[in-house]
Amino acid sequence: MKKLRSSLLLLIASIIWGITFIAQSDAMEHIGPFTFNFARSFIGSVVLLPVIRLFGRAEAGAANDIDKKKARKALLVGGILCGIALFAATGLQQFGISLGSSVGKAGFITSFYIILVPIFGLLLKKRTSAIIWISMLIAVVGLYLLCITEGFSIETSDLLYLGCAVFFAIHILIISVYSPLVNGVALSCMQFAVSAVLNGICMLLLEKPSFSDIFAAYIPLLYAGVLACGIAYTLQIIGQKDLDPTIASVIMCLESVVSVIAGWLILHQQLSGRETAGCVIMLLATILAQLPIGAGGKGKASEQL
Repeated sequence: MKKLRSSLLLLIASIIWGITFIAQSDAMEHIGPFTFNFARSFIGSVVLLPVIRLFGRAEAGAANDIDKKKARKALLVGGILCGIALFAATGLQQFGISLGSSVGKAGFITSFYIILVPIFGLLLKKRTSAIIWISMLIAVVGLYLLCITEGFSIETSDLLYLGCAVFFAIHILIISVYSPLVNGVALSCMQFAVSAVLNGICMLLLEKPSFSDIFAAYIPLLYAGVLACGIAYTLQIIGQKDLDPTIASVIMCLESVVSVIAGWLILHQQLSGRETAGCVIMLLATILAQLPIGAGGKGKASEQL
């Protein structure tokens, strides 16, 4: 029963994240990318403040004052690094969406981070199973069908999404280092605060935000800030407690599928047969990368790095 409940919670989180691409696209009609990311990051950090209380302080479980100081330092350093990576990833993604690209396409190319994480893990001297390399090759085929037109050209938005996937992969690796040391919700709150500051600076320097424009986009901003940043992240924390990490990863990668369905149902966006094939192949590659194959079959492939 616990596993079923956890699966449902992660599925809800994936649906929320997938639909967030719609909110991102809709907001671009009123405000710039930096303004949108500033607002949603600020809202996300504020929403998570009371949640930290529910999950305990950042240094909860520390045996003494020395351990508490280490936890606080880890929270500060980890929060800053995560915030910088999140700022870069969401910025590239938002600029890609602002160019008018399909939200479904954005979701699938962004999901390429699932393949990049174990590959980047080599820099941390973690071994990668053969199944990951096979998944990588399959994903490249999917990306080719999704991004490269028959004239062998690639859209600017595609390059931005690929850059976004790179920084999301870096973001995940940073979290893997610091999350065991601190409270996860506190780390998330800190990263959103850092991201809000960086986006706020860029917003003031490069854009001309107005309260009227921001208010006009209040619905997508509230969705992205409260649901995507606050509630969905909390559901992920609760859901992964009683669920096998392999199953959890597969469920969460359904975010990319939801983005395609949402784009079709809500924005009436259409993908060509070639792009649809690319989406299917990329989904298969991301799922394959999470299967417990290789390295003795223990744990998910991406954890065996």
